[in-house]
Amino acid sequence: MLRTKSIFDEISKEDGLRISVMSRHTLNDGVTPDSRIVPNVTYDLHVVELAPPAALVGLWYKNKINWENFTRTYLDFLNKPEPARAVRELAEIALRRDITVLCVEPPGERCHRVILAQRCKEIQPALEIRHV
Repeated sequence: MLRTKSIFDEISKEDGLRISVMSRHTLNDGVTPDSRIVPNVTYDLHVVELAPPAALVGLWYKNKINWENFTRTYLDFLNKPEPARAVRELAEIALRRDITVLCVEPPGERCHRVILAQRCKEIQPALEIRHV
């Protein structure tokens, strides 16, 4: 099972392995560490290779790119060798154990976690996805 969830939502046993898929764990200034995000507490692993590039996130937050362009650019990024390897590994492991991918966004369709989960499902069609 692959779940998607905000890193700020309540931790649950159902989460299984909690993986941060954020480029960084900072406040909006991009520099100051976010004290609410604590390794081995709020997440188990940080897989930066699955995070959208910071410049892409900046374009989205500044309303300089629409969702369709964000999605296309993030998918192009996920097809590069290192991210593609990480996506394949995530999808394969999620077939065998519960994994929750995390970022700061609240639940919803306009978060890169949803795009990532859909890409995993394309690679492993038997994978069950749940957006929490």
